[in-house]
Amino acid sequence: MINFDTHKWVSRGKSVFYLLTSKCKTGWTWYRQAYRKSPWYKKTLLVIVTFILSFMLYLAMVDINFLWLFGKSPGLASIHNPEQPVASEIYSEDGKLIGKFFKENRTPVKFEEISPKLIKTLISTEDERFYEHFGVDLQGVFSAVKDMASGRARGASTITQQLVKNMFKVRSQYSTGLLGSIPGVKLLIMKSKEWITAVKIEIFYTKQEILTMYLNTVDFGSNAYGINTACATYFHTTPKDITYEQAATLVGLLKATTTYNPKLNPKNSLKRRNVVLENLMSHHVISHAQFDSLKQIPMQLNFSIERNYDGQGPYFREAVAQSLETWCKENNIDLYSDGLKIYTTIDTRMQKYAEEAVDKQMRIVQRNFNNHWGRENPWRDRNHEEIPHFIEDLAKRTVAYKQLELKFSDRPDSITYYLNKPHRLKVFDYDKGTRDTTISTMDSIRYMERYMHCGFVAMEPQNGHVKAWVGDINFNSWKYDKVLSKRQPGSTFKLFVYSAAMNMGLSPCDERIDQYLAWDVIEKGVPKKWIPRNANGAFTGDTLSLKAAFARSINTIAVQLAKEVGIHNVALTAHAMGIKTPLEETPALSLGASDVSLLELVNAYGTVVNDGMEQDPVLVTRIEDQNGNVLYNNKPQQIQAVPYETAFLMTEMLKAGLTEPLGTSQALWAFDLFKYDTEFGGKTGTSSNHSDAWFVGVTPKLVGGAWVGGEHRSIHFRTGELGQGSRTALPIFGYFMEKVLKDKSMAKYREKFPKPKQPITKSYQCRTIYHRRDTDSIAVTLPDSLNNTEEINITVE
Repeated sequence: MINFDTHKWVSRGKSVFYLLTSKCKTGWTWYRQAYRKSPWYKKTLLVIVTFILSFMLYLAMVDINFLWLFGKSPGLASIHNPEQPVASEIYSEDGKLIGKFFKENRTPVKFEEISPKLIKTLISTEDERFYEHFGVDLQGVFSAVKDMASGRARGASTITQQLVKNMFKVRSQYSTGLLGSIPGVKLLIMKSKEWITAVKIEIFYTKQEILTMYLNTVDFGSNAYGINTACATYFHTTPKDITYEQAATLVGLLKATTTYNPKLNPKNSLKRRNVVLENLMSHHVISHAQFDSLKQIPMQLNFSIERNYDGQGPYFREAVAQSLETWCKENNIDLYSDGLKIYTTIDTRMQKYAEEAVDKQMRIVQRNFNNHWGRENPWRDRNHEEIPHFIEDLAKRTVAYKQLELKFSDRPDSITYYLNKPHRLKVFDYDKGTRDTTISTMDSIRYMERYMHCGFVAMEPQNGHVKAWVGDINFNSWKYDKVLSKRQPGSTFKLFVYSAAMNMGLSPCDERIDQYLAWDVIEKGVPKKWIPRNANGAFTGDTLSLKAAFARSINTIAVQLAKEVGIHNVALTAHAMGIKTPLEETPALSLGASDVSLLELVNAYGTVVNDGMEQDPVLVTRIEDQNGNVLYNNKPQQIQAVPYETAFLMTEMLKAGLTEPLGTSQALWAFDLFKYDTEFGGKTGTSSNHSDAWFVGVTPKLVGGAWVGGEHRSIHFRTGELGQGSRTALPIFGYFMEKVLKDKSMAKYREKFPKPKQPITKSYQCRTIYHRRDTDSIAVTLPDSLNNTEEINITVE
């Protein structure tokens, strides 16, 4: 252990201090004597040398933050590796840029990608001696001081100094130390740091590199950071193809990005542009004749601000961002500023087809919904009665209400008044996207709540690659993604009931009777009878093969199977096949009463087509940094969720939805799908009260699913004729597949289901012979003994 003698070290410190003090006094005495004895010209030289040495000493003290007086300055490490926010780019599987993630919308370019016209314009306007100085233009500084003395203050910052301000933000991100609180000194310290850092940059970088960094860093206003984004924002061009008048406009607005913004202040911008062009003429970059010609050209903008949400597949891109949150956190990566290249599985052609299919079908659904309800309000409870205060309760969740509540906390009448006062507002419209109108907040809620909503996703079952993703009918109006939202899947969940039954040894040709069934349950400590009913509320009494029962979506037989194999086994099978959401293990689970998302449901159907191998959905395949280094590679992992034979048999069951008499997927035959030698299967689903309508369709190489419903479960059609999955959701898949199969570049999706890859031990080629009767169902009279027991009835399709 070191014995630290405090008194000893204090004594030594005092000795050193006295020694330094005495040396300074001796030096200062020598300087005064030398100054007095020298002639005037030596005195002048001595003053100049002293000033220069003192200033250099001051700069050195600023750079090392002597005694914490000046605050920290940019170090050599940050100068060698400057950090600036760069937008991350998202690419589709077919190589298209579909969007960006950014805080500052900046995409760097190389010097070779910048037109010489732009370089000459910048130097002529911002720093005419750029190639002559070393970061600080002393001539410019003296000229600025001279002009300041005559009352004509102007700046003297070089391009390199401006780069320091833009890239290192010495005026905002670095403190000015203990002396920074002294009036006037703070500005001197900040300016000193700019000079020091500018000189360092000139030492370590070439002039071309400095120009490139500057143009990639500077803010051009309108959320355009860097020359690449600025060219695209204002003129829809590139730095390589920019013209003199366009270059003059962009360089001109650097003086003040609002005052000379060509979009906000076109007259000011035009005048400033012509001043810049005149600079080009005076520096002999262009001739007088060129100047006269260029200044006559009117301001011609092709203005478009790029936002985070711009681009194709906005819901998909938001899902990508969400899926990368954990990875970014674990790897200390900022998705919005690290300039990543993110390569995804989406196909822009299929995404376009999906969006068109959703738009086409949802216009029809909306028209039917409007006609169905007319002027009646569609928000209804289970007894079909209008829900009181429904809109008022929704209004209380809005930002407008909360702001009014803060302002009029003790005056509820004022809140009501302003909520019902008409004002300018944008609302969704199918034909215009958004429509400007005059409407109150309350009426806007009523208007928007009458819209029906949709989600659609398509993926390749063999690798889990998501090819198309539509989260709702309009991203700008509804950000909530219906592909990821959780709703009751109805009869689409029967896939897991029948899969569990196949696992337990049953076959598609085994038979069950469509008959009355009661299941004893305990609800809140009270014994009850849970009685499932078919969609038409009746039982036929027919003996049906499981294949026919699945194709017709017979509830009673699905529940019989669930009771035989056990609800817990059904839940385990669902989870194994791809359902991630926790499931409520009650008898109603067999009919899809427990919420799941569309994405996991479609993925689980893909497990069947993929020979029983489960693979999580894949959105991103590879991520690279700005230099092309691979940071992430998707490594798919597949597990055998159900035996191959079960998967094969369930594929046959899904195909039966189209081939069996009264199969619920037969509406697909109405679409132009079957001339391409492609086979289909599918399953519809509709929850209680028609709140949720589903369809999942399968082909050998592509699986797609759609959900249709209201924003809230209480908003729905009143009849199955209009609200069931085969009427609302199935056509979306049909329209989508029509376009996919018609596209010759996607011929790989034209395929039939393969023959068995191994011997199948169970019979599956049975087919129901349907004899039409006067009525397709018979009424069933329940036993009198049930009158003394409370019943729970459920009817789903």
